[in-house]
Amino acid sequence: MNVPGLYFPIALLFLAAQPAQADVMYQCVDQDGHKSFSNIKSSEKGARCTAMDLGTPAPPPPAAKSSAKTPTPSTFPKVDDNAQKARDNDRRRILESEMAAEQKNLEQAKKDLAEQEATVLPSERMQFKGGAGISGGKVEERIQPYRDKVALHERNIEAIQKEISNLR
Repeated sequence: MNVPGLYFPIALLFLAAQPAQADVMYQCVDQDGHKSFSNIKSSEKGARCTAMDLGTPAPPPPAAKSSAKTPTPSTFPKVDDNAQKARDNDRRRILESEMAAEQKNLEQAKKDLAEQEATVLPSERMQFKGGAGISGGKVEERIQPYRDKVALHERNIEAIQKEISNLR
């Protein structure tokens, strides 16, 4: 029997018998946070390895939710047109009353701000050799909450107007 001639067929048989590992890859992160990819799990101490299956395709990313793409189910409760109009009218009435109240609050806040700007407290006066002056920092600090209140009511009115414009 020719022994050297058997090496080649035996080697082929040995290679064909090896399991294919190409379908699994590992992503390993070491202690320093460095990533490595390999078909062999890392044996480093403290390394975290995650198997990545390459044999199956990755699932598609979730589609963005949109009301145009998702039809309303047939079992979803329907509101008749008259009921919806009544709801819309109620909403408009509520928003308009909130607008009126917010405008009153804005008027009052502007009035309070003007009052505070016209008033100079004795503790806010500075004494100079030639006469008295006003300390700007103390006045600004005292008036700032009043300005903030005016700005808050203006933002509220703007938001209510936007809501009213979105009504059908």
